[in-house]
Amino acid sequence: MTVAVFDHEGPWTEEEYLALGETSQRVELFDGSLHVTPAPTPRHQRISRKLGNILETAAESIGLELLEAVNVRLRPGRVPVPDLVITAPVNLDAPFIEASDVLLVCEIISPSNAATDNVLKMHYYAAAGIEWYLLVEQTTGALRLHRRRGRHYVEQQSVKRGETLRLESPVRASIRPEDLIP
Repeated sequence: MTVAVFDHEGPWTEEEYLALGETSQRVELFDGSLHVTPAPTPRHQRISRKLGNILETAAESIGLELLEAVNVRLRPGRVPVPDLVITAPVNLDAPFIEASDVLLVCEIISPSNAATDNVLKMHYYAAAGIEWYLLVEQTTGALRLHRRRGRHYVEQQSVKRGETLRLESPVRASIRPEDLIP
């Protein structure tokens, strides 16, 4: 991938982005530019797996999908890779999931990438019409659930250790920070 990325001139198209294939880094496309981050830490992946286990049971019980680290097409040329998404039934072999099929998107905030999740992606996900946005603070396990209002998100719940986030939509689930982080 390195040669292909550094030899590329001009803005990236979706076709060029998808032609990169799978990589050990997380590569996202934002309006013609690539955003590349290193592979997640073991802590990040542990949180993702534990949260995914909770949400997957709830999603499957009502015919929805829980997917991890998939391309989500917010609009042409804007393809992030969220940590977790809950979707309506989708084509599992498609190169990306359309934003219109995403009911909830979740990002696990890495200390080195907090601004992207808290500002850029929050704006992009809301503008694309994704109803729910769940943020997990990697260092503390604190959870913040946002619901879309117009083209922005409004915080619905915020919980820390000793408290429980009660998700009612798009799935029913109870999530405690201590279940995600020891």
